[in-house]
Parts: sequence; C-alpha cells; structure tokens
Amino acid sequence: SLQGAECVCADPGSLFILSSSSQKEPKKKQQLSICNKLCYAVGGAPYQVTGCALGFFLQIYLLDVAQGSPSSTCSPFQVDPFSASIILFVGRAWDAFTDPLVGFCISKSSWTRLGRLMPWIIFSTPLAIIAYFLIWFVPDFPQGQALWYLLFYCLFETLVTCFHVPYSALTMFISTEQSERDSATAYRMTVEVLGTVLGTAIQGQIVGQADTPCLQDPNGSALASEGTNHTQSATSLKETQNAYLLAAGVIASIYVICAVILTLGVREQREPYETQQAEPMSFFRGLRLVMSHGPYVKLIAGFLFTSLAFMLVEGNFALFCTYTLGFRNEFQNLLLAIMLSATFTIPIWQWFLTRFGKKTAVYTGISSAVPFLILVAFMKSNLIITYVVAVAAGISVAAAFLLPWSMLPDVIDDFHLKQPQSHGTEPIFFSFYVFFTKFASGVSLGISTLSLDFAGYQTRGCSQPARVKFTLKMLVTIAPIVLILLGLLLFKLYPIDEEKRRQNKKDLQALREEASSSGCSDTDSTELARIL
Repeated sequence: SLQGAECVCADPGSLFILSSSSQKEPKKKQQLSICNKLCYAVGGAPYQVTGCALGFFLQIYLLDVAQGSPSSTCSPFQVDPFSASIILFVGRAWDAFTDPLVGFCISKSSWTRLGRLMPWIIFSTPLAIIAYFLIWFVPDFPQGQALWYLLFYCLFETLVTCFHVPYSALTMFISTEQSERDSATAYRMTVEVLGTVLGTAIQGQIVGQADTPCLQDPNGSALASEGTNHTQSATSLKETQNAYLLAAGVIASIYVICAVILTLGVREQREPYETQQAEPMSFFRGLRLVMSHGPYVKLIAGFLFTSLAFMLVEGNFALFCTYTLGFRNEFQNLLLAIMLSATFTIPIWQWFLTRFGKKTAVYTGISSAVPFLILVAFMKSNLIITYVVAVAAGISVAAAFLLPWSMLPDVIDDFHLKQPQSHGTEPIFFSFYVFFTKFASGVSLGISTLSLDFAGYQTRGCSQPARVKFTLKMLVTIAPIVLILLGLLLFKLYPIDEEKRRQNKKDLQALREEASSSGCSDTDSTELARIL
C-alpha cells in the first residue's frame, strides 16, 4: 500500500491533468434506438383503446344491454336512463379528480431499482384489467346494478390514471435530449391514434349485433312489438352480453401485452442535478410553483379551448352524421377515415414542427380544420364531400394529438432553468394538463346534452326535429370554430418560440455538465484525500 501511495504521489500533477482532461471531453449525444421509442410508444395504447371503447359504447351498453337476467322482464333488473347518466357523469368527474391526486402520490414516491414511475405502471395493470372486465359483466342480482357499474367504472378510471399519469411523465425520463423526446412523442402519438382505431374496430366488430333499431314513432305501437317473442329476445340479449365480455377480454389482453412491452423496453433515466438533492419538494409547494409558471398556464389555456373544440366534434359526430347528414350506416367508416388520416399524418407533423417550429405547427395544424368545418356548416348532405372533410379533419386531429405532448417538455425544461432546485414536479405538470383536458371533455358533454335536450331530442328516434338538426350543426361546426380561434389567440401569448427553446437547451446542457462535473470533482477530491 505504501508503494501504491508513493506511485500516486510521484507525479501529483498528472492526477489533476487527467481529471481536467476527462471533464473537457464532450459528452456523446444521448440517442434512443428505434426499439426504445417503439416500446415507449406502445405504452400509450392501453389508455386509448379502453377509453375509446368506453367512450363510444358504454352508454348504449348501460341502456340496452345491462339487464340482470335475460329471462326476466322486471324493471329492477336493468339500468334506467337517469342512473346511466349518473354513472357516466360521476365517472368522468372522478376521472378528472384522480389525475392531480395520483400526481400528488407520485410526487411523494422515491426512486427504486425500477425507477420512480415504473412501479405505478406495473402494479396498477393487473387490477385495472380486472376492473375493466367487470364493467362489462352483468351481475346476477335484482338490485344495485347501478352501484356495481359506478363502483367499477370509477375504480377502473382510478387504476388507468395510475398507469397513464406516470406514463405521460415518463417522457421527461427516457432521455435528456429534446430532439429525442420529441421523436419518441411522435412515435407515441402514432400508436395512440392507432389505439383509438383499434379500440373502435374491436368493440364495433364484436358487439355490432348490440345495435338497437330506431323507433319510427316514439309514442306509437312500435314499442309494443318488442315483447312478442320473449325467448328470442332473451337469447339475443345473452349473446350480446357475451359479445361485450369477449370484446372486454380482447382489449384487456392488449392492455397487458402493451404494459409488458413498455416495462421491458424502457428504463427511466435520472437527471444528474436531481441526485444531488436531499429530499423532494412538497406537493403543494410544487403545485404553487407549477401553476405560477407563465408558459405552462398559457399553454394549457390555449389547448383547453382547442381541446374543447375537438371534443365537441367528437362527442356529437355520430348524431350529426346520423340525423343532420342522414348517414346512419356510414358513421363507423367516417370515423375510421378520420383516425387513419390522423395516423398517417402524425409523422408529417413531426417533420413539420422540427423544420418550422412548434408554434408554427400549432397555427398551421389546428387552424387547418376551420375551412372544412365552414364547408360542412353550409353544404348540403353529400357523402363524397363528407369523406373529404373527414380526411382533412384527421390531419388537424393529428396536430391536436401531437403538439401538446411535444410542447409540455419544453415548458418543464424552462421551469427547471428558473427553478433548478425544484425536482419531482414532472407528474404535477402532466397530471394537471390531463385534468384540464378531461375537464374540457366534461364541459363538452354537459353543453351537448343540455343543448339537445332544450332542442327537443327524441331518444331512439329514426329522425329528429329541425331544431335538433340545427343544434347538432352548431355543435359540430360553428362552436368549434369559435373555440379554435380563441385558442389560437391565446397561443400568441405563449413565450417559448424556437429561439427560446434552443437557448433553454444550451442552458440545460450546461447545468447538467456542471452537475456532473461537480459530482466528479467531489468524488476525485474524496478519493485523493483518502489516498493522502
């Protein structure tokens, strides 16, 4: 040991020269492989597949399929419309509330061998698929069905939030390079749009027989013919219930496969400056800092209006096609055209935002829907033009899908530069953005339902009064146009342009190198002191 000490002390300057030269070595750019990006992107499918199936089919399932005993005709065995509305509204409200709640819990989590976010994804998955399956299961007891569906709907929304919020925040921990995060986000958005197509296709094809024929006369004798053959009706209802269970099983299997791929193919990477912090910031202090960060408030305000616009179109699209345009049998094909168009144009938008900047992409992408919405508002029913509009709408939907998740990391980077001692706030950023998005969804649902109710909407009618058709046209065209224009005006206030983003990137890189150098210097000094 003495010889070793003498050997080190023989040329003490060489130790410092070696240390200085090692610090000056440029760091290699941290790149993600295509496999890493695909594994990360696949993790976005479960939320979209299940959300699409629930969004399009849960209401009709509760009203027409969720009957306790197919052989019985007693009213307590089925969910009435009022109970169904309570289930859907409370479920959406609870879903929005759980996002900041889960974000709070994640912010208090400590790093483990698997990371800080991955344990939430791993342990919530098996419970989520059980709850999802039970949503589509008809319990065999005469009372309390509404409570059953409310319980498992809220439970599933809680568990899928425990998956989706950490998955969304994972964007900040797969790489420290902005370009790599943007590229991974583009992969993710492509898979999520494919997830919506997959959810619609699986649920629609398997439970297609669950469609209920319309009533020519809501007050007439058509209802009387429903009870003419109870045995055939009971058999058909049972087959429909089994079809819903089969669809739930297929979608639950996709959920598990995607979660496994995400867990095995992605590793969290901790920021260098985070490792030097003694303890994480409290949630409420972090929330106060996040909500007082100007770029974040302006970003979510802009996307709140644009999201509300697209959700109004989404929520009323089926009714608009059925009653206003008269394309009752073309709804699923038009929806497929929108989603496929969005899927194929997401890579184009990724190239566009890289080439021209994200703010330019926002103005171009989201505003591109306005001319086609105007066309729909003033044209007569024409199937070919409707398909053209559907494809064009998909292009704008792709931009609305991609850009928020691509711009949020830039806001978080800006926050880290202004608050370098604040770490662990990423889940707060993402969870509150999701909260406001779901809030917009709830608002659009309430506005649509109340407007149609005031206009005199006739449940299960083959046609609707002129006032209902006009209201649907306003909800799908004029109202979204106004909201899009308001959102674009708010984006004018968003301060992070391409020049600011590049400067933030340089400053963050300098901060990371300083943190790494500080860590290396501390280690070298400790080792030298021990040797001396």
